[in-house]
Amino acid sequence: MTVQLPGADRAETERLRERIAETLRRSRRRTLALTECVDEAELVAQHSRIMSPLVWDLAHIGNQEELWLVRDVGGREPLREDIDQLYDAFKHARADRPALPLLNPEQARDYVGTVRDKVWDVLAHSPLRGNDLVHDGFAFGMIAQHEQQHDETMLATHQLRTGEAVLSAPPTPAARVRVTGEIVVPAGEFTMGTDTDPWALDNERPAHPVFVPAFAIDAAPITNEQFLAFLDDGGYERPELWSERGWAHRVEAGLTAPEFWEQDAGGHWWRRVFGTMQPLRAHQPVVHVCYFEAEAYAAWAGKRLPTEAEWEKAARFDPATGHSRRYPWGDADPDDSLANLGQSHLEPADVGAYPAGASPLGVHQLIGDVWEWTSSDFTPYPGFHAFPYREYSEVFFGGDYRILRGGSFGADQVAARGTFRNWDHPIRRQIFSGFRLARDLRSDEQ
Repeated sequence: MTVQLPGADRAETERLRERIAETLRRSRRRTLALTECVDEAELVAQHSRIMSPLVWDLAHIGNQEELWLVRDVGGREPLREDIDQLYDAFKHARADRPALPLLNPEQARDYVGTVRDKVWDVLAHSPLRGNDLVHDGFAFGMIAQHEQQHDETMLATHQLRTGEAVLSAPPTPAARVRVTGEIVVPAGEFTMGTDTDPWALDNERPAHPVFVPAFAIDAAPITNEQFLAFLDDGGYERPELWSERGWAHRVEAGLTAPEFWEQDAGGHWWRRVFGTMQPLRAHQPVVHVCYFEAEAYAAWAGKRLPTEAEWEKAARFDPATGHSRRYPWGDADPDDSLANLGQSHLEPADVGAYPAGASPLGVHQLIGDVWEWTSSDFTPYPGFHAFPYREYSEVFFGGDYRILRGGSFGADQVAARGTFRNWDHPIRRQIFSGFRLARDLRSDEQ
């Protein structure tokens, strides 16, 4: 049944419907691009034990879309109830998924296509208002975010696979301004989280006041050149720079440099980027470092990683208005002049490439390029309410996770707003992760 609305409301609802449709189309174009650029053998192969086969991600995307949009929102009969257990991420560890009786590539493509056809009909008939699941298109936005998050995961799988390059994208823009030094963030209260973003996920809610003491934060992420200085100074051989747990991991995993870095016989450093070897770019944000590496670098530099609240205040707080913005630059959706997102490029852009995307305080490249490690554990905000299911956030609270913020070049704008919270184990570095530093202010600086 289609709800009849007044003219103005009807027009607004139709604009929302088209925005949802374009967001879903954008996600699917990317999913198909990531799965159609390799042959069937590559789709079913497991390129790393910490990652699923690409074909599992593909069918999982379709299964989540069927569960939430076709069955729940649409109230339609199940299409493939028999595969629900296969594609439940909580039922099977990634390492075990290749042994499951998964849909083959042709079956997976047919399945996700059939599900999407059903979704278009559900979208056409949804009032996009009423209960919390459909109001403002939340369920559709949730599924778009889910697909884009798996697209970023599949992009990470592509980085881990061996063989010739199969992905391409234009080069990143050059730096437009020189960005160095620190930005002082004054003490005071700001609003963290959101109650107003209709597609914000449960762990971003509710909005709540947080007092943050004055601190300094780097104006830009740490670059390859800066990290190389740490490496050249014996950073990976100095246990005093590492936490006890971090040093144990460094030794056990044999870490000697960021993942995908290689040094040639002449002492020059190169970085493997989706099947191609590239000279290390000095002013590019360092990427593929784990939390423990970031923590050790911070100790070497005499600083620390920012807390999650510090990062968000630096990214969102506008001292002129006292309000928190949706993005560092304001509330407008990002475009190519503001941030490096959505796999528009296949690597981070050099520091200074997006001056229009800086925060009011003058902090650059907080959104896009690299996910930034913070020192904070993944915990709920005061007044947290699990929605629409506990397994999205609640079951992870209190686990061995650190928060990452800001999104990467592989994150889509639908999942990279200023309140978006990512989390992962501190040993992970196949993700597109980097960091920037913060420090407490001396008494004479406050």
